[in-house]
Amino acid sequence: MDVITMARELGRALQKEETYVQLHAVQAQADADAELQQLIADFNTKRMGINEEASKKDRDQEKLTTLNKEMREVYSKIMSNENMIAYNQAKEAFDKVSNRVLAIVQQSIDGVDPEIADYTESCTGSCSTCGGCS
Repeated sequence: MDVITMARELGRALQKEETYVQLHAVQAQADADAELQQLIADFNTKRMGINEEASKKDRDQEKLTTLNKEMREVYSKIMSNENMIAYNQAKEAFDKVSNRVLAIVQQSIDGVDPEIADYTESCTGSCSTCGGCS
């Protein structure tokens, strides 16, 4: 079996992984949640309004402040929605699996023994400098 065939088998195995199946199940629930989808649309509208106002030469700071406040309120509602919470938890669980798989493959490419290659989480506590959680 060549390496490309093995990679395709790995892809099929990942799609059967419990965390992958769960992620796609809760994603479907979130997509079907009309209230959540409306909140997301509202958030995007607020964000576009902020971008438009911020790009104006004679921007209205009061309007920007109001839009920012409204956007934060909508964001809070999105993040407290039970389907969004379930989605974020499922995504985090699958990301852990996919990060491990990718680390093992990358380290193996770099010459590390595949039996000891693995992913090591390294959280600094500052989300602004991280690309690992989400």
